[in-house]
Amino acid sequence: MTEPTDAGEQRGILANSAVMAAGTVVSRFSGFIRSTLLLAALGGGLHADLFTIANTVPNMLYILLAGGVFNAVLVPQLVRAMKSDDDGGTAYVDRVFTLAVLFLGAVTVLLVLAAPWVMRLLLDTQFTEPGLAEQRQSAVDFARYCLPQVFFYGMFVLVGQVLNARGRFGPMMWAPIANNVIAVGVLVVYLFAFGPASTSEQYGAFSTNEELLLGVGSTLGIVAQFVILVPYLRAAGIRIRPRFDFRGTGLSHTLRLGLWTVLFVVVNQAAFVVVVRLASGGTAASAEGTGITIYSSAQLAVMVPHSIITVSLATAILPRLSAHAAAGDNAALARTLVSTIRTALAVVIPFAMVLPFIALPMSQVLWGHGATADTYPRFETTVSLFGIGVVFFTLHYLTLRGFYALEQNRTVFLIQCVIAAVNITAALVLVHRADPDHTSPMLVLAYSAAYGIGSLISFGVLSRLLGGLPIGSMLGFLARLLVAGGVAAAAAWGVDLVLDELLSHAPDAEAWWWSAVEVAFLGVVDLSVLVALAKPLQLREITSVIDTVAGRLRRG
Repeated sequence: MTEPTDAGEQRGILANSAVMAAGTVVSRFSGFIRSTLLLAALGGGLHADLFTIANTVPNMLYILLAGGVFNAVLVPQLVRAMKSDDDGGTAYVDRVFTLAVLFLGAVTVLLVLAAPWVMRLLLDTQFTEPGLAEQRQSAVDFARYCLPQVFFYGMFVLVGQVLNARGRFGPMMWAPIANNVIAVGVLVVYLFAFGPASTSEQYGAFSTNEELLLGVGSTLGIVAQFVILVPYLRAAGIRIRPRFDFRGTGLSHTLRLGLWTVLFVVVNQAAFVVVVRLASGGTAASAEGTGITIYSSAQLAVMVPHSIITVSLATAILPRLSAHAAAGDNAALARTLVSTIRTALAVVIPFAMVLPFIALPMSQVLWGHGATADTYPRFETTVSLFGIGVVFFTLHYLTLRGFYALEQNRTVFLIQCVIAAVNITAALVLVHRADPDHTSPMLVLAYSAAYGIGSLISFGVLSRLLGGLPIGSMLGFLARLLVAGGVAAAAAWGVDLVLDELLSHAPDAEAWWWSAVEVAFLGVVDLSVLVALAKPLQLREITSVIDTVAGRLRRG
């Protein structure tokens, strides 16, 4: 009886994930256009880093101040409130929204006033030198324009998580498209008004008008993605009313859980601050240096399988895991979680294995335009190395959903302390021993080491908490998946050697569209071999997806 129930539950998870994944695919595609235009306009050096760092700060601070609580704590609490409260959780939601508006509003005002000190924390000490005074001021100006995003990031995530708790997963995944559309429009206007940055400008500051257009345009995009979600609250039957009767209503339990999550985020963001400071030092030290723009752009590209598959799965399973935990059914929780991890890894691991063979042409397709038309090879090493980190991050990310469902937030915090310590230590050691042009790849190696250790710790600790996870079957699955992924990547590599020879004689062989053909062809080869090996190697996670898609095509 258990197996059909588990299979039905997994089909339900995949169905909910499909809705979110569709939105994420479109969002990521528009995000790539945004990334391409940004690098075409600003380049990949210090000039771009000034804007990238300032525009990253609001998201970082929102996660630091509220994101962890909203994402990891509120969903389980909302599920419990909807099941146990007489009003279906209405009063609880009203109180949470009231607190969020008051807190985020006050904090945002303070952050805008403190913009110079915020940027001093994130910029390398080289920016205190007189020769970089104008660049430092540009970063501060951008921060003032961008920091209001903190409020709207928080409200967007809060509304989205309330909708998720009501089973409406699609809007939160589709809304960021509006942000990307506005960002693309802003960058197109920027290119027409100011043109791509020249070689000398890629190490310089911005003009007042350039700062105004990029800074305000970025904030408008975040406002739009929040505003779009508001009508869906009414469609879900939610009417928010301010409530200030916070005492004795159960919010203290949420806040106690949130304390550990906030500490978790503090530690995580402390590591990110170190990464940003080290990255800013790479581009400040040399016009050939690699920094946060290259690091974050490569991460955006490589995180696509994680964003489409893992995040969608995690969002879909958290309410189910919370329900299993509330019922005391640890066995069901373990089965749901492990099945989901296997599904995600079946996508992420083969992608990471083929990534080194497509990294250079993919870099040209995405970033070989405008100001970075001749410097896109600087992305190759960073892109290639990120695949390893994403595999470990995926395992860790999904395992944490089990801890959150069990309300083991303190344990999550302690594990994150280890991850942050490894990341900071490895980053400091590796970057200080490398040339500025290797800053970004060294930061990726530190990231991979940190999550490699962290994922093993988190999986092992959760296994003990649940009374055991099927580690033996997981290892067998990983062995079969590595064989399939390795053979598929080797086939893609062999075809790549032939393609390189053929394309070298083609007209305009250096053009980016030939690289697009190369990436597409190698992807098809890799996927075809992987699919062919799935059934003989009993990789049901791959074959079930194929059967589902084929069945829908036949019905269509």
